[in-house]
Amino acid sequence: MKYWCLVLALIILVPFSARAESSDPQVRVLARTSKSWDGQLLPTYPKGQPEITILEISIPAGTELPMHLHPVINAGVLLQGELAVITEQGEVLILEPGDAIVEVVDKWHYGLSQGQEPARIIVFYAGILDEPVTVSQ
Repeated sequence: MKYWCLVLALIILVPFSARAESSDPQVRVLARTSKSWDGQLLPTYPKGQPEITILEISIPAGTELPMHLHPVINAGVLLQGELAVITEQGEVLILEPGDAIVEVVDKWHYGLSQGQEPARIIVFYAGILDEPVTVSQ
């Protein structure tokens, strides 16, 4: 009889404790750094009214973006596909789904969607009101 009580208690309590753990908020740090992916220190924030821009960018498979630079700090997370980021100096970063990137600032680079599906990335730009977040070459 004692064993049946123990088994019954486990049957009842284990699912409740498992549910309590799974319903707790989970936090995973994707990036925390003062440097861009190429190892350079991020610049200080410029003066002016801050403006945050959040973009979801979809790059068709096999597409190469034009050479460009970002005059502001930005970071993103690749949601889908495979994305190569290549600097004018030939430095390469390969991103897969779930990878975070702290982008290079004021450095010419381009992206290449290398996977079989479009590369989808969410990018957060910490810019200044009425100033561009991307400049094309």
